[in-house]
Amino acid sequence: MTNRTAHSRSKQPTRQGSWLVAATLLASFSYAGSGLRYAFATQRNFRIHVGVGLGVLGLALWLQVSLTALAILMLTVGAVMVMELVNTAIEAVVDLVVEQTYHDLARIAKDCAAGAVLISALVSVGVGLSLLGPPLWERVQSWGF
Repeated sequence: MTNRTAHSRSKQPTRQGSWLVAATLLASFSYAGSGLRYAFATQRNFRIHVGVGLGVLGLALWLQVSLTALAILMLTVGAVMVMELVNTAIEAVVDLVVEQTYHDLARIAKDCAAGAVLISALVSVGVGLSLLGPPLWERVQSWGF
């Protein structure tokens, strides 16, 4: 019996090798949670995206935007956080492979992943402004400013 087969049949999931398939759905969620905790604990930009995203969603609720607008904002906020997680994963794999040596392809991979995060963040700003700007402006004008 291989390690993979033995692992798949065990009641208590262990993570002896990252190539192993999670034995249970609960183990899969546990690994995903570990990834989120790692990103939040170690990635400043992920924490910024989470904070700004929560702020945007809070503002949307305060402005009582439509459910459609709220759903679009949630998707946009989620997309930025997903891109940051993918960027973190790419950086970790590149660092694993190049082992503290410089390589142009490693730089390109990291820069392109960071560029993807930047594009998603810029697009999310545009979405946020288009959906939250008009109701926020109305609210501000109603205060007499």
